[in-house]
Amino acid sequence: MSTSRAGLRRPGPGGETAQSEPAVARTPATGALSRLIGPDSEAFARDAWARTAQLTPQAGDFSDLFSAAAVDELISRRGLRTPFLRVAKDGSTVPDSSFTSPAGVGATIADQLDDTAVWGAFRDGATLVLQALHRTWAPLGEFVAGLGAELGHPVQANAYVTPPQNQGFDAHYDVHDVFVLQIQGAKRWLIHPPVHPDPLRDEPWSERRSAVADAARGDAYIDTVLEPGDTLYLPRGWLHSARAQGAVSIHLTLGIHNWTRHALAEHLAQEALEALRDDPRMRGTLPLGVDGPADELDFVRERLVAALASADPSHRFRRTRRSRGRAAPLGPLAQHETVAGLGPGTRVRLRGGLEARWEDGRLQTRVGWLDFPGSEREPVTRMLDGEVHTAGDLGVGLVERLLRAGVLVPAEP
Repeated sequence: MSTSRAGLRRPGPGGETAQSEPAVARTPATGALSRLIGPDSEAFARDAWARTAQLTPQAGDFSDLFSAAAVDELISRRGLRTPFLRVAKDGSTVPDSSFTSPAGVGATIADQLDDTAVWGAFRDGATLVLQALHRTWAPLGEFVAGLGAELGHPVQANAYVTPPQNQGFDAHYDVHDVFVLQIQGAKRWLIHPPVHPDPLRDEPWSERRSAVADAARGDAYIDTVLEPGDTLYLPRGWLHSARAQGAVSIHLTLGIHNWTRHALAEHLAQEALEALRDDPRMRGTLPLGVDGPADELDFVRERLVAALASADPSHRFRRTRRSRGRAAPLGPLAQHETVAGLGPGTRVRLRGGLEARWEDGRLQTRVGWLDFPGSEREPVTRMLDGEVHTAGDLGVGLVERLLRAGVLVPAEP
Protein backbone atom coordinates (compact mmCIF):
# COMPACT_ATOMS: atom_id res chain seq x y z
CA MET A 1 0.00 0.00 0.00
CA SER A 2 1.48 3.37 -1.01
CA THR A 3 1.39 6.60 0.93
CA SER A 4 1.33 10.25 0.06
CA ARG A 5 4.37 12.36 0.87
CA ALA A 6 2.81 13.31 4.17
CA GLY A 7 1.18 10.02 5.08
CA LEU A 8 2.13 6.72 6.72
CA ARG A 9 0.54 3.30 6.68
CA ARG A 10 0.64 1.72 10.10
CA PRO A 11 0.43 -2.10 10.28
CA GLY A 12 -3.06 -3.15 11.30
CA PRO A 13 -4.23 -6.10 13.42
CA GLY A 14 -2.05 -9.12 12.84
CA GLY A 15 0.61 -6.93 11.23
CA GLU A 16 1.97 -5.17 14.26
CA THR A 17 5.72 -4.78 14.51
CA ALA A 18 7.13 -6.08 17.79
CA GLN A 19 9.03 -3.02 18.99
CA SER A 20 10.69 -2.86 22.38
CA GLU A 21 9.41 -0.25 24.79
CA PRO A 22 11.80 2.72 24.60
CA ALA A 23 12.59 4.96 27.53
CA VAL A 24 11.28 8.50 27.10
CA ALA A 25 12.28 9.90 30.48
CA ARG A 26 14.34 12.68 28.88
CA THR A 27 13.14 14.77 25.96
CA PRO A 28 15.99 16.23 23.91
CA ALA A 29 16.28 19.99 23.75
CA THR A 30 15.31 21.59 20.48
CA GLY A 31 18.11 22.69 18.11
CA ALA A 32 19.70 20.34 15.62
CA LEU A 33 16.89 17.84 16.17
CA SER A 34 14.19 20.42 15.50
CA ARG A 35 15.71 21.06 12.06
CA LEU A 36 15.07 17.41 11.23
CA ILE A 37 11.63 16.70 12.67
CA GLY A 38 10.04 20.10 13.36
CA PRO A 39 9.42 21.82 16.69
CA ASP A 40 7.48 19.04 18.44
CA SER A 41 10.36 17.05 19.93
CA GLU A 42 8.04 15.84 22.71
CA ALA A 43 5.86 14.03 20.17
CA PHE A 44 8.90 12.61 18.38
CA ALA A 45 10.39 11.28 21.64
CA ARG A 46 7.05 9.77 22.66
CA ASP A 47 5.76 8.36 19.38
CA ALA A 48 8.65 7.79 16.97
CA TRP A 49 12.03 7.48 18.70
CA ALA A 50 13.12 3.81 18.62
CA ARG A 51 9.54 2.86 17.67
CA THR A 52 8.57 3.66 14.11
CA ALA A 53 9.60 5.31 10.86
CA GLN A 54 8.62 8.96 10.48
CA LEU A 55 8.47 11.08 7.33
CA THR A 56 8.76 14.88 7.68
CA PRO A 57 8.06 16.64 4.39
CA GLN A 58 9.80 19.98 3.87
CA ALA A 59 11.55 19.96 7.23
CA GLY A 60 13.88 22.74 6.09
CA ASP A 61 16.71 23.93 3.87
CA PHE A 62 19.89 21.88 4.38
CA SER A 63 22.04 23.55 1.72
CA ASP A 64 24.23 25.04 4.46
CA LEU A 65 25.19 21.51 5.54
CA PHE A 66 26.03 19.89 2.20
CA SER A 67 25.74 20.33 -1.57
CA ALA A 68 26.85 19.09 -4.98
CA ALA A 69 29.75 21.54 -4.80
CA ALA A 70 30.83 19.90 -1.53
CA VAL A 71 30.86 16.49 -3.24
CA ASP A 72 33.14 17.76 -6.02
CA GLU A 73 35.40 19.55 -3.53
CA LEU A 74 35.86 16.47 -1.37
CA ILE A 75 36.51 14.08 -4.24
CA SER A 76 38.72 16.27 -6.43
CA ARG A 77 40.67 18.54 -4.05
CA ARG A 78 40.88 17.13 -0.52
CA GLY A 79 43.15 14.13 -1.12
CA LEU A 80 40.70 11.76 0.58
CA ARG A 81 41.63 8.12 1.07
CA THR A 82 39.50 5.07 1.61
CA PRO A 83 37.40 4.38 3.63
CA PHE A 84 36.21 8.00 3.34
CA LEU A 85 34.70 6.92 0.01
CA ARG A 86 32.92 3.71 -0.95
CA VAL A 87 31.57 3.00 -4.41
CA ALA A 88 28.53 0.73 -4.83
CA LYS A 89 26.90 -0.75 -7.91
CA ASP A 90 24.26 -3.42 -8.44
CA GLY A 91 23.74 -3.86 -4.70
CA SER A 92 27.36 -4.34 -3.60
CA THR A 93 30.55 -2.33 -3.14
CA VAL A 94 33.31 -2.35 -5.76
CA PRO A 95 37.00 -2.91 -4.92
CA ASP A 96 38.84 0.14 -3.59
CA SER A 97 41.61 -0.44 -6.13
CA SER A 98 39.21 0.44 -8.95
CA PHE A 99 38.92 4.10 -7.88
CA THR A 100 42.19 4.84 -6.02
CA SER A 101 45.74 5.50 -7.21
CA PRO A 102 49.09 6.88 -5.99
CA ALA A 103 49.01 10.52 -4.93
CA GLY A 104 51.82 11.72 -7.21
CA VAL A 105 54.93 13.80 -6.60
CA GLY A 106 55.64 14.61 -2.98
CA ALA A 107 53.41 11.93 -1.47
CA THR A 108 53.97 8.24 -0.94
CA ILE A 109 50.29 7.43 -0.44
CA ALA A 110 49.08 4.73 -2.81
CA ASP A 111 45.34 4.79 -2.12
CA GLN A 112 44.06 8.32 -2.53
CA LEU A 113 40.91 8.88 -4.56
CA ASP A 114 41.47 9.02 -8.30
CA ASP A 115 38.92 11.60 -9.40
CA THR A 116 38.98 10.39 -13.02
CA ALA A 117 38.25 6.81 -11.93
CA VAL A 118 35.53 8.01 -9.54
CA TRP A 119 33.93 9.96 -12.40
CA GLY A 120 34.07 6.87 -14.59
CA ALA A 121 32.33 4.75 -11.98
CA PHE A 122 29.63 7.38 -11.40
CA ARG A 123 29.15 7.84 -15.15
CA ASP A 124 28.55 4.09 -15.43
CA GLY A 125 25.84 4.05 -12.77
CA ALA A 126 27.68 3.60 -9.46
CA THR A 127 26.61 5.30 -6.23
CA LEU A 128 29.28 7.28 -4.39
CA VAL A 129 29.20 6.97 -0.60
CA LEU A 130 31.16 9.67 1.22
CA GLN A 131 31.68 8.34 4.74
CA ALA A 132 32.42 10.02 8.08
CA LEU A 133 31.68 13.48 6.74
CA HIS A 134 31.57 14.77 10.30
CA ARG A 135 35.39 14.42 10.14
CA THR A 136 35.96 15.93 6.69
CA TRP A 137 33.27 18.60 6.15
CA ALA A 138 33.14 21.30 8.84
CA PRO A 139 29.45 22.33 8.58
CA LEU A 140 28.40 18.73 9.11
CA GLY A 141 30.91 18.26 11.90
CA GLU A 142 29.32 21.08 13.88
CA PHE A 143 25.77 19.95 13.16
CA VAL A 144 26.47 16.31 14.04
CA ALA A 145 28.15 17.33 17.30
CA GLY A 146 25.08 19.31 18.30
CA LEU A 147 22.69 16.52 17.33
CA GLY A 148 24.70 13.93 19.25
CA ALA A 149 24.68 16.15 22.35
CA GLU A 150 20.89 16.53 22.16
CA LEU A 151 20.17 12.84 21.58
CA GLY A 152 22.75 11.48 24.03
CA HIS A 153 23.87 8.95 21.38
CA PRO A 154 26.90 9.17 19.03
CA VAL A 155 26.14 10.36 15.49
CA GLN A 156 28.01 10.04 12.19
CA ALA A 157 27.29 11.49 8.73
CA ASN A 158 27.48 9.84 5.29
CA ALA A 159 26.39 11.13 1.88
CA TYR A 160 24.96 9.00 -0.92
CA VAL A 161 25.34 10.37 -4.45
CA THR A 162 23.34 8.32 -6.96
CA PRO A 163 23.08 8.75 -10.77
CA PRO A 164 19.62 9.12 -12.32
CA GLN A 165 17.42 6.02 -12.24
CA ASN A 166 19.99 4.02 -10.25
CA GLN A 167 19.97 2.24 -6.90
CA GLY A 168 23.04 1.80 -4.76
CA PHE A 169 21.91 -0.97 -2.40
CA ASP A 170 19.14 -3.56 -2.29
CA ALA A 171 16.63 -3.66 0.57
CA HIS A 172 18.46 -4.00 3.89
CA TYR A 173 18.41 -2.77 7.46
CA ASP A 174 20.95 -0.89 9.54
CA VAL A 175 22.03 -1.70 13.08
CA HIS A 176 21.73 1.96 14.03
CA ASP A 177 18.98 4.55 13.69
CA VAL A 178 19.20 6.97 10.77
CA PHE A 179 17.91 10.36 9.72
CA VAL A 180 17.80 10.78 5.93
CA LEU A 181 18.05 14.36 4.61
CA GLN A 182 17.38 14.87 0.90
CA ILE A 183 19.82 17.48 -0.41
CA GLN A 184 19.42 17.45 -4.20
CA GLY A 185 17.28 15.61 -6.73
CA ALA A 186 14.63 13.10 -5.76
CA LYS A 187 14.72 9.52 -4.54
CA ARG A 188 11.97 6.97 -4.11
CA TRP A 189 12.12 5.16 -0.77
CA LEU A 190 10.42 1.89 0.11
CA ILE A 191 10.25 1.24 3.85
CA HIS A 192 9.12 -2.02 5.49
CA PRO A 193 8.80 -3.00 9.17
CA PRO A 194 11.61 -5.03 10.75
CA VAL A 195 12.09 -8.76 10.40
CA HIS A 196 14.31 -8.54 13.51
CA PRO A 197 13.40 -5.55 15.70
CA ASP A 198 16.18 -3.58 17.39
CA PRO A 199 19.18 -5.51 16.02
CA LEU A 200 22.42 -5.26 17.99
CA ARG A 201 25.69 -4.18 16.40
CA ASP A 202 26.71 -7.78 15.69
CA GLU A 203 23.38 -8.72 14.04
CA PRO A 204 23.68 -7.37 10.45
CA TRP A 205 20.95 -7.74 7.87
CA SER A 206 23.08 -10.18 5.86
CA GLU A 207 22.41 -12.81 8.55
CA ARG A 208 18.71 -12.60 7.62
CA ARG A 209 19.07 -12.02 3.90
CA SER A 210 16.20 -14.34 2.90
CA ALA A 211 13.74 -12.89 5.44
CA VAL A 212 14.67 -9.36 4.38
CA ALA A 213 14.10 -10.17 0.70
CA ASP A 214 10.72 -11.78 1.45
CA ALA A 215 9.56 -8.84 3.57
CA ALA A 216 10.67 -6.32 0.96
CA ARG A 217 8.30 -7.92 -1.56
CA GLY A 218 5.29 -7.11 0.64
CA ASP A 219 3.29 -3.89 0.95
CA ALA A 220 5.45 -0.97 2.00
CA TYR A 221 4.91 0.85 5.30
CA ILE A 222 6.13 3.99 3.53
CA ASP A 223 6.39 4.41 -0.23
CA THR A 224 7.41 7.98 -0.97
CA VAL A 225 9.65 10.17 -3.08
CA LEU A 226 11.94 12.36 -1.00
CA GLU A 227 12.60 15.81 -2.43
CA PRO A 228 15.04 18.50 -1.23
CA GLY A 229 14.21 19.51 2.34
CA ASP A 230 12.38 16.26 3.22
CA THR A 231 13.62 14.08 6.08
CA LEU A 232 12.98 10.48 7.04
CA TYR A 233 13.67 8.84 10.41
CA LEU A 234 14.25 5.07 10.53
CA PRO A 235 14.85 3.15 13.76
CA ARG A 236 17.45 0.39 13.50
CA GLY A 237 16.10 -2.75 11.91
CA TRP A 238 13.64 -1.04 9.55
CA LEU A 239 14.05 -2.28 5.98
CA HIS A 240 14.74 0.29 3.28
CA SER A 241 15.82 0.69 -0.32
CA ALA A 242 16.01 3.82 -2.45
CA ARG A 243 16.24 4.63 -6.16
CA ALA A 244 17.14 7.97 -7.74
CA GLN A 245 14.51 9.45 -10.03
CA GLY A 246 15.14 11.60 -13.12
CA ALA A 247 18.24 13.46 -11.91
CA VAL A 248 21.29 13.00 -9.72
CA SER A 249 20.24 12.41 -6.12
CA ILE A 250 22.26 13.48 -3.08
CA HIS A 251 21.09 12.60 0.40
CA LEU A 252 22.70 12.63 3.80
CA THR A 253 22.33 9.78 6.24
CA LEU A 254 22.94 10.67 9.87
CA GLY A 255 23.60 7.41 11.68
CA ILE A 256 22.76 7.31 15.40
CA HIS A 257 24.84 4.64 17.11
CA ASN A 258 22.36 3.80 19.82
CA TRP A 259 23.29 3.00 23.38
CA THR A 260 21.12 0.03 24.35
CA ARG A 261 19.97 -1.70 27.52
CA HIS A 262 22.04 -4.66 26.35
CA ALA A 263 25.15 -2.45 26.37
CA LEU A 264 24.29 -1.31 29.89
CA ALA A 265 23.84 -4.96 30.93
CA GLU A 266 27.30 -5.75 29.54
CA HIS A 267 28.80 -2.99 31.68
CA LEU A 268 26.85 -4.20 34.71
CA ALA A 269 28.12 -7.76 34.22
CA GLN A 270 31.71 -6.56 33.77
CA GLU A 271 31.49 -4.54 36.97
CA ALA A 272 30.11 -7.54 38.89
CA LEU A 273 32.83 -9.86 37.55
CA GLU A 274 35.50 -7.36 38.58
CA ALA A 275 34.05 -7.34 42.12
CA LEU A 276 34.08 -11.16 42.23
CA ARG A 277 37.83 -11.15 41.63
CA ASP A 278 38.18 -9.98 45.23
CA ASP A 279 36.18 -12.95 46.58
CA PRO A 280 38.66 -15.72 47.58
CA ARG A 281 36.06 -18.47 47.17
CA MET A 282 35.24 -17.33 43.62
CA ARG A 283 38.93 -17.50 42.76
CA GLY A 284 39.08 -21.01 44.15
CA THR A 285 39.59 -24.12 42.06
CA LEU A 286 36.69 -26.48 41.45
CA PRO A 287 37.05 -29.70 43.52
CA LEU A 288 38.50 -32.89 42.12
CA GLY A 289 36.01 -35.18 40.46
CA VAL A 290 33.32 -32.53 40.25
CA ASP A 291 30.48 -33.84 38.10
CA GLY A 292 30.19 -30.90 35.71
CA PRO A 293 29.32 -27.36 36.77
CA ALA A 294 25.97 -28.31 38.31
CA ASP A 295 27.62 -29.12 41.64
CA GLU A 296 28.93 -25.55 41.93
CA LEU A 297 26.39 -23.60 39.92
CA ASP A 298 24.05 -22.65 42.77
CA PHE A 299 26.89 -21.19 44.82
CA VAL A 300 28.33 -19.25 41.87
CA ARG A 301 24.89 -17.97 40.86
CA GLU A 302 24.22 -16.75 44.40
CA ARG A 303 27.51 -14.83 44.52
CA LEU A 304 27.00 -13.41 41.03
CA VAL A 305 23.46 -12.22 41.81
CA ALA A 306 24.74 -10.52 44.96
CA ALA A 307 27.54 -8.84 42.99
CA LEU A 308 25.10 -7.64 40.33
CA ALA A 309 22.81 -6.22 42.99
CA SER A 310 25.60 -4.02 44.36
CA ALA A 311 27.39 -3.21 41.10
CA ASP A 312 27.30 0.34 39.75
CA PRO A 313 28.42 0.48 36.11
CA SER A 314 28.01 4.27 35.83
CA HIS A 315 31.74 5.08 35.72
CA ARG A 316 32.47 2.30 33.23
CA PHE A 317 29.57 3.35 31.02
CA ARG A 318 30.63 7.02 31.07
CA ARG A 319 34.20 6.07 30.15
CA THR A 320 32.90 4.07 27.20
CA ARG A 321 30.68 6.96 26.12
CA ARG A 322 33.62 9.36 26.22
CA SER A 323 35.76 6.98 24.17
CA ARG A 324 33.13 6.74 21.39
CA GLY A 325 33.13 10.47 20.62
CA ARG A 326 35.63 13.20 19.84
CA ALA A 327 36.19 16.61 21.30
CA ALA A 328 35.62 19.66 19.09
CA PRO A 329 38.44 20.55 16.67
CA LEU A 330 41.51 22.22 18.16
CA GLY A 331 43.87 24.32 16.06
CA PRO A 332 47.46 23.82 17.29
CA LEU A 333 48.70 27.17 15.95
CA ALA A 334 45.82 29.14 17.46
CA GLN A 335 46.40 27.28 20.73
CA HIS A 336 50.13 28.12 20.61
CA GLU A 337 49.43 31.81 19.99
CA THR A 338 47.00 31.92 22.91
CA VAL A 339 49.51 30.33 25.30
CA ALA A 340 52.32 32.58 24.06
CA GLY A 341 50.28 35.75 24.51
CA LEU A 342 48.47 34.70 27.68
CA GLY A 343 47.56 37.49 30.07
CA PRO A 344 44.79 38.38 32.54
CA GLY A 345 42.55 39.66 29.75
CA THR A 346 42.84 36.56 27.53
CA ARG A 347 39.38 35.20 26.75
CA VAL A 348 38.95 31.41 26.87
CA ARG A 349 36.17 28.84 26.98
CA LEU A 350 35.75 25.12 27.56
CA ARG A 351 36.50 23.07 24.44
CA GLY A 352 33.32 21.61 22.99
CA GLY A 353 32.48 17.92 23.15
CA LEU A 354 34.83 17.11 26.04
CA GLU A 355 32.22 15.38 28.25
CA ALA A 356 34.08 17.02 31.14
CA ARG A 357 32.93 16.19 34.66
CA TRP A 358 34.25 15.54 38.14
CA GLU A 359 34.72 11.87 38.95
CA ASP A 360 36.59 10.48 41.96
CA GLY A 361 38.04 13.91 42.68
CA ARG A 362 39.50 14.27 39.17
CA LEU A 363 38.38 16.15 36.10
CA GLN A 364 37.64 13.44 33.52
CA THR A 365 37.49 14.47 29.85
CA ARG A 366 37.75 12.97 26.38
CA VAL A 367 41.37 14.14 26.21
CA GLY A 368 42.44 12.65 29.55
CA TRP A 369 42.08 13.41 33.24
CA LEU A 370 43.53 16.13 35.48
CA ASP A 371 44.05 16.51 39.23
CA PHE A 372 43.68 19.89 40.93
CA PRO A 373 44.48 21.19 44.40
CA GLY A 374 41.52 22.25 46.48
CA SER A 375 42.09 25.93 45.77
CA GLU A 376 41.54 25.39 42.04
CA ARG A 377 38.41 23.25 42.17
CA GLU A 378 36.05 26.22 42.36
CA PRO A 379 37.38 28.07 39.27
CA VAL A 380 37.57 24.79 37.35
CA THR A 381 33.93 24.11 38.21
CA ARG A 382 33.01 27.61 36.98
CA MET A 383 34.90 26.96 33.76
CA LEU A 384 32.71 23.90 33.09
CA ASP A 385 29.68 26.14 32.38
CA GLY A 386 30.95 26.56 28.81
CA GLU A 387 30.75 30.36 28.97
CA VAL A 388 33.57 32.73 28.02
CA HIS A 389 35.93 33.56 30.90
CA THR A 390 39.08 35.64 31.22
CA ALA A 391 42.36 34.20 32.39
CA GLY A 392 42.41 36.75 35.19
CA ASP A 393 39.03 35.55 36.42
CA LEU A 394 40.03 31.86 36.52
CA GLY A 395 43.72 32.30 37.31
CA VAL A 396 46.43 32.76 34.68
CA GLY A 397 48.44 29.73 35.83
CA LEU A 398 45.37 27.49 35.83
CA VAL A 399 44.31 28.70 32.38
CA GLU A 400 47.78 28.03 30.97
CA ARG A 401 47.67 24.47 32.27
CA LEU A 402 44.19 23.89 30.82
CA LEU A 403 45.20 25.38 27.45
CA ARG A 404 48.25 23.13 27.28
CA ALA A 405 46.07 20.12 28.12
CA GLY A 406 43.58 20.98 25.36
CA VAL A 407 40.72 21.52 27.81
CA LEU A 408 40.38 25.28 27.23
CA VAL A 409 40.52 26.96 23.83
CA PRO A 410 40.65 30.62 22.81
CA ALA A 411 37.25 32.28 22.67
CA GLU A 412 36.15 34.06 19.53
CA PRO A 413 36.62 37.85 19.79
